[in-house]
Amino acid sequence: MKILVVNGPNLNMLGKREPGVYGTLSLEQINADLSKEFPDIAFTFFQYNGEGAIIDALQKTLGKVYSGVILNPGAYTHTSYAIRDAIAALDTPIVEVHLSNVHTREEFRHRSVTAAVCAGQITGFGPRSYSLAVEAIRRLVR
Repeated sequence: MKILVVNGPNLNMLGKREPGVYGTLSLEQINADLSKEFPDIAFTFFQYNGEGAIIDALQKTLGKVYSGVILNPGAYTHTSYAIRDAIAALDTPIVEVHLSNVHTREEFRHRSVTAAVCAGQITGFGPRSYSLAVEAIRRLVR
C-alpha cells in the first residue's frame, strides 16, 4: 500500500507554532512516527506553503498507484476552491486531517470547502489524526 501525505501552509512550523493548539511535535517527527507505526505502508511526504504546489502534488497522483491521500490543507481548508477542484478530479480516496479540532476554534475555521469532496475528515486528535486517516484509507480500499 502507498499513501501520499500532503501538508499545507505553516505545518513546517509545527513544534514551534502555537504548541498549545498544535502540540510540540515537529512535522518531521509526526511523519517518522507514522512510518514507524505502519511499516507495511510506503509513505510519500510533502509539505508546501503555496496553494499551487499543493494542487500540483495532488494532480501528480493521477495515474500513480496510491491507495489514498492524507491531506492537511492548513488554512486553505477554509478558502481554496482551487484545491477543492483538484481533489474532485481525483479517483484516489482523500482523507482530510487537522491536528486541532477546527470546530472549537475561530468561527472562520468551522467551514471546510475541501471536506465535501474528500472521502472523510478527521479533526482534533493531534498527530493521531494522521494514524486514523491511514486506518480509514485501509478500510476504504479493501
